Amino acid sequence: MTAAIKWTAPRIRALKGRQRIACLTAYDYPTARLLDDAGLPLALVGDSVGMAQLGYETTLPVTLEQMIHHTAAVARGARRALVVADLPFLTYQPSIADALRAAGRLVKEAGADAVKLEGGERYAETVRALIACGIPVMGHVGLLPQSVRALGGYRMQGRTEESAEQVRRDARALDEAGCFAIVLECIPAALAGEITRGVSAPTIGIGAGPDCDGQVLVVNDLLGLSGEKAPKFARRYAHLAATMLEAFRAYRADVEEGRFPAAETSGTTPNPS
Repeated sequence: MTAAIKWTAPRIRALKGRQRIACLTAYDYPTARLLDDAGLPLALVGDSVGMAQLGYETTLPVTLEQMIHHTAAVARGARRALVVADLPFLTYQPSIADALRAAGRLVKEAGADAVKLEGGERYAETVRALIACGIPVMGHVGLLPQSVRALGGYRMQGRTEESAEQVRRDARALDEAGCFAIVLECIPAALAGEITRGVSAPTIGIGAGPDCDGQVLVVNDLLGLSGEKAPKFARRYAHLAATMLEAFRAYRADVEEGRFPAAETSGTTPNPS
């Protein structure tokens, strides 16, 4: 059987206007393997790992070491999907040199195929510097979770004409700087459609309506593992929290009542724990 071709940044960019792009977050090896088997071209190791997996209230505490750890696990599982790793808070904002060091570690040590950073015009030169060093970059405009303190919370952006024009300028700046794709987060659908038609890079929407070139969801939201925290725009495709809770309760009951382990399986060679 011929192995499927690995997705690359140029291949993703070439999908603009030809095919809608499905992207999911992944934070571990088994999820990455399943995502890959499902044929998704993009796996995003988001700093949302802080909220989805580590119990933080925001993405701000996530460290570069944590991103390297989770990205490496995803890269081992996603053989075909393009693995994009978020640059965490304060690893790229201070200087281009900081951005190069952090992105370099994600690519060299963790096996990321590309990195993502938040912000537009202000980071256009950073994007150019990363690309010049051979590191593909995905942009991110609109709601910027790393700026949650400055924004006063997780609020839709681009509602006023002034705010909308800033999002337009940010997207154009990232497109001109060479981003292979741009995430549009929590902006009005009409604005997202306008930006999508006005840039050459594919746009990946999250809470930005149906007119983007692709969509991304946090995998916990898709699987029903986020509980009350799932955003309104997310679609739940499974209810794994209820399934897992039922399984955990059944296991506890079997242990407490002596039904597990079964006598016939006792003493067999265990799998590595």
